[in-house]
Amino acid sequence: MKVVCVGHSTFDTTLPMKEYPIENIKYRLDHHIECGGGPASNGAYLLAKWGMNVTMASVVGNDYYADQIIEEFKNIGADTSYIEKMENHMTTSSYIIANMSKGSRTVLSAKDEAVRKLSKSLCIPADVILIDGEHPESAHELLDSNPRALSVLDAGRLNDDTRALGKKVTYLVCSKDFAEEFTNKKIDINNLDELEKIYNELKEYFETNIIITLEAAGSYTEIDGVLQIVPSISVKALDSTGAGDIFHGAFTYFMANGYSLLDTIKFASITSAISVTRIGSRYSIPLLDEVVNYDTAI
Repeated sequence: MKVVCVGHSTFDTTLPMKEYPIENIKYRLDHHIECGGGPASNGAYLLAKWGMNVTMASVVGNDYYADQIIEEFKNIGADTSYIEKMENHMTTSSYIIANMSKGSRTVLSAKDEAVRKLSKSLCIPADVILIDGEHPESAHELLDSNPRALSVLDAGRLNDDTRALGKKVTYLVCSKDFAEEFTNKKIDINNLDELEKIYNELKEYFETNIIITLEAAGSYTEIDGVLQIVPSISVKALDSTGAGDIFHGAFTYFMANGYSLLDTIKFASITSAISVTRIGSRYSIPLLDEVVNYDTAI
């Protein structure tokens, strides 16, 4: 199967800390972690690492960060011919404080003006498509030229572009924040009646398969006609950077390879959960065998 991913590429520098820093104090760290990042980019990296035929489409600058991002994809076997270096454009760089005591992270990003369309046409064959809302005109072009492809939108943020793209994909996998902002309702996992209303409001508008990710609580969706929470697994988190991106990449992998929706969400949740026990988004992606053979009784 040919997988094409369209989205944001960043270069991440992760600073692991035992606690959140205090203002106006100097800290000396014994190491830091550098790697590529970005929602669809991390998903593409996982898909290539797990052996799929992946093309990544993105716009970066003509700089050191871009070179590192492209080299990472080449080393994992992904096609980088649609990663465009643009003059006078700055590759997004992110500095991530990973608070290992809580498993949380704080992200500071420097991002240039968004580029809506690649200079190359994305009217290219694709069996599977993963997008995150970046470069929306190219994403529309790819979806429109592959109407039968299995397509997934990593809907982390609500805006006009994700609203429009969400109507075209097979699976809208959205964050809790996206669902709350779209419906103007707060999610309480103990209030299933309200959660059902939120789901139905999304379903009515987008008219596609909806999965709402609920962070550590799991995911909410309709399986065999029944709305339900598919729980995640409990782990000791060190760094949550990229966990959502990794979930979306794993979700795309398992759906593309014929797994049921229930098993897909379970395995994607395990993948994401394993990742938060490690530092650095791409370095935290487990091997496929680790996921499918994971002992949930541990």
